[in-house]
Amino acid sequence: MTEVAYSRYEDAYRAIHSALNGITAPPPGKRVTKLTFTWNTDGSISTLSAYDNAELLFTLTFTWNDDGTLQQVARG
Repeated sequence: MTEVAYSRYEDAYRAIHSALNGITAPPPGKRVTKLTFTWNTDGSISTLSAYDNAELLFTLTFTWNDDGTLQQVARG
């Protein structure tokens, strides 16, 4: 994802949307039929797992900064 200048909100939202579309795309021939979540003790999301029926397609892992802002989303 490219860096977006501060206060360029429309560009930032567009960049986030594009990145999420890519990172959450199911493999060819598969579709997401179920999502499961795990949570951190502070209530923030830890992982999101996507399934095609019972088959795990991918898991997104969320990393948070000490101030509670989202630092990273990684696909595994």
